[in-house]
Amino acid sequence: MKCMYCGSVESKVVDSRQNEDGTSIRRRRECENCGKRFTTYETIEHTPIMVIKKDGSRQAFDIQKVKKGIMKAIEKRAVPMAAIDKLVSDIQRSIFNLLDQEISSDYVGDMVMDGLKELDEVAYVRYASVHRQFKDINSLLNEIEQLIKLKDNLSKTNK
Repeated sequence: MKCMYCGSVESKVVDSRQNEDGTSIRRRRECENCGKRFTTYETIEHTPIMVIKKDGSRQAFDIQKVKKGIMKAIEKRAVPMAAIDKLVSDIQRSIFNLLDQEISSDYVGDMVMDGLKELDEVAYVRYASVHRQFKDINSLLNEIEQLIKLKDNLSKTNK
């Protein structure tokens, strides 16, 4: 690391600490040439992931946008914030683990729906109605019927 005071590239790490959210490491360094101290930060470099929208346009993946959609779906529902944060974190981890630079918005939406199905059925239906763009009440009823069948099958296998 190049010293900001004298330009020397010889320095030693005096102290290292992880920041509160664990996304970077703060390092205190001391220049071996001039003896002055300075701070550097080490972070993970993410390759941008592009989301291919339904209209064919591309947009950088933004986990905050995903969280905002989930928050709208669970509005006025008794879902703990910790469960929402875990879902958002799981989705983000899954997307980065794909190692693809492009993913479809449908894929992201399906991941959200799968997570909401486990958390809250009403939030799931709310999100599905937007994500799947139901054209009429029959489309919505079909989705609810599939959810009921899935729930019945799960309860039968757990007995």
